[in-house]
Amino acid sequence: MTETADDLSTPLGQDKPRRKRRLRLPFTAMQALAVLLGLVLVTFAGFAIFNKDPLGGEPITRVAIRESKPAVEDKAATAPAAGGHETKAAPKQAAHGDQKTGEQKTVTIIDGSSGSRHDVVIGAGGETGDKGADPATAPAVMTGVDQRLLEKGRYGMIPVAAADMKPFTVYAADADRAKAARMPVVAIMIGGLGVGAAKTTDAIMKLPGAVSLAFTPYGADPAKLAERARAQRHEVFLQLPMEPYDFPDNDPGPQTLLTSLTADQNLDRLYWHLSRMQGYAGIANFMGARFIATEAAMAPIIREANKRGLGLFDDGSSPRSVAGQIASSQAMPFGKGDIAIDAVPTANEVDRALAKLESIARERGVAIGTASALPVSIDRIGVWIKGLEGRGILLVPLTTAMLKSKSS
Repeated sequence: MTETADDLSTPLGQDKPRRKRRLRLPFTAMQALAVLLGLVLVTFAGFAIFNKDPLGGEPITRVAIRESKPAVEDKAATAPAAGGHETKAAPKQAAHGDQKTGEQKTVTIIDGSSGSRHDVVIGAGGETGDKGADPATAPAVMTGVDQRLLEKGRYGMIPVAAADMKPFTVYAADADRAKAARMPVVAIMIGGLGVGAAKTTDAIMKLPGAVSLAFTPYGADPAKLAERARAQRHEVFLQLPMEPYDFPDNDPGPQTLLTSLTADQNLDRLYWHLSRMQGYAGIANFMGARFIATEAAMAPIIREANKRGLGLFDDGSSPRSVAGQIASSQAMPFGKGDIAIDAVPTANEVDRALAKLESIARERGVAIGTASALPVSIDRIGVWIKGLEGRGILLVPLTTAMLKSKSS
């Protein structure tokens, strides 16, 4: 009886063997995965911040160049340059046949965006040129940006005149000025570049160096594209977004020069634009029919640009423009467009506009056309240029046409 009572009073299942407890981690698998991902992100961020090679991943070329001893040492080895800097004079070369004292090397540079290949010969004296080209006839590559013509502004480096040097003259493309004085001349400016890599590359590579190129400041890297244009011997201008009559429905961008702003506010925006690239000969309007026709707004911009040694180009889109009058009063290099070549972007209309540009050149001695980098424009302009000099008209850079317009 007692034994039966014990069985009844015993809790159910107590006589069964107990299960072993499983070891439980203090976190779940998802939490562990999140921590692991966090560590990876922290490691990557640390590498990006503290890495000493900000251009890592960019294509590079390393070339070993043997330093050659100069044949004759220049007595005036060093001389003070403008701004107090000291520059070392280049050693004199040996006369007759001993000009190259070291071995020349050919370097193939591959453009990372287009894949195009360019062979450069590096000589002992620092000469460069196309592979196999005769140094006497090879076209000279435009010089780099002169640091003496830059100063630090609020937003970056901006142009400045130094002593008797001005960006307008230093960055002007080479031209036969004597020939230009005797013949009717035309200049072409392709604008709106820097936004759209394909059309910008077409303008740089497919058109001859005498065609001037104007860049807007809004591209991802206008400085790099402008440098590439100058390497192809194109003269470069910077376009300033200005207020049109239908603003803000038609908005040239967040840093547009506006008639509603004070002079100081517009100058601040001007400095931002000027800092976006270097090595340009002058400025030009981008849209801006209202702004370029408003003297109170335009005058401070022209005065500041002239003080910095820049030229001014008016694309001619606004018949009320006061830019020419103000620039003339400041003795500033100035030019104005005569025809928008691709206002109607068809092959027939572009050809008709180019023919009219020729007529203006014969009548006045100087004519300036503007265009965008549309495929039809680049194609028809390229064909037209090939036979231009045979018809008695000389293609010149925009700066040359501006100077001839001023003297005529």
